[in-house]
Amino acid sequence: MADSSVSQAYRSVPRPRRIPVIPIVELALLLILSVLPLILEDYLTIFVTRVLILALLALSFDLVWGYAGILSFGQALFFGSAGYSIALLARDLGITSIFIVLPASFVIGLFVALTLGGFLLLGRHPPTTIFVALGTLTGSYAADRLARGWYYLGGQNGIPGIPAMTAGSYAIVEGPVYYYLAFATLVLVYLLCRFLVRSQFGLALAGMREQEARIAFFGYRVQHLKVIVFSLAGAIAGLAGGLYAFHEGFVGPNMPGVIFSTQIVLYALLGGVGTLIGAVIGVIAVEIASFWLADNYQQVWPIILGLLLLLIILFRPSGLVGLLVSERERVGAFGRPPRTLPRIAQEGGEEDQHAAP
Repeated sequence: MADSSVSQAYRSVPRPRRIPVIPIVELALLLILSVLPLILEDYLTIFVTRVLILALLALSFDLVWGYAGILSFGQALFFGSAGYSIALLARDLGITSIFIVLPASFVIGLFVALTLGGFLLLGRHPPTTIFVALGTLTGSYAADRLARGWYYLGGQNGIPGIPAMTAGSYAIVEGPVYYYLAFATLVLVYLLCRFLVRSQFGLALAGMREQEARIAFFGYRVQHLKVIVFSLAGAIAGLAGGLYAFHEGFVGPNMPGVIFSTQIVLYALLGGVGTLIGAVIGVIAVEIASFWLADNYQQVWPIILGLLLLLIILFRPSGLVGLLVSERERVGAFGRPPRTLPRIAQEGGEEDQHAAP
């Protein structure tokens, strides 16, 4: 009798539902970014376009570190490799068609990441986080030295004067058109990543990040999963590199280097890893702060920016997203939550009275 009463109470009390914050932040950011070129001056539109391209790059890092637990300092390597390759195609072969250069940059980033990931991740024994971090960092350093020392790549001067990207006879130059190209690319890639991390594959990645041995025990090929997500993130970084090269009209040895690799990590850490939108917010926050500080405190702005980043990371490890989003929503939940909660407070006494003789 008492058991049936408790069961009935369990079904009758609705579970309180929290309003998800991340979709609201995503929608608000989408609406703001969609109208910015209509209200900004031309030089600010160019600046925000660069921010969107860097957000695409930070998104690739969040995918490997925030969801797969792979600490990669090689995103700048894939970014710079694709940027240099596309610049050579435009300079030496005159290939500037958007239908060739963007797919090519995606494939180049994928190939470089697959090669490096196969070397670092597909060993006989599972690699440690430090081994992968140092391996990718070494790759970035080697690419930096190669770019600086090879005359064909321009050496210290890089490759300037890259012609504009074209779509048929139309030249896609910096401004509102290039802005919406970068914006559309970011939205499409973001939706792809969001679908991926909420799929069964994303669930396996989350389990691998939290308890790799247990996922391997369930029969998943953990190292193969790591290579897949590592290669996909490299392809996204390569796509960002192709967009960046044509937008700036220049590629230099800093693009694949160690300093830029570290900067990408800071973007994601500041915004909040493991949320995707946090990486985008981190890029926007760092670039706007850098722009304003460099304009007002020209001598000491790097020191001020560094201190701000350090304070935020120390006192808010979950990043800026953690100010708005609960830990449960930030980490994510899979499956259907229970719709009801048991009634345990006031009705406990009443159930005891009914059960008493």
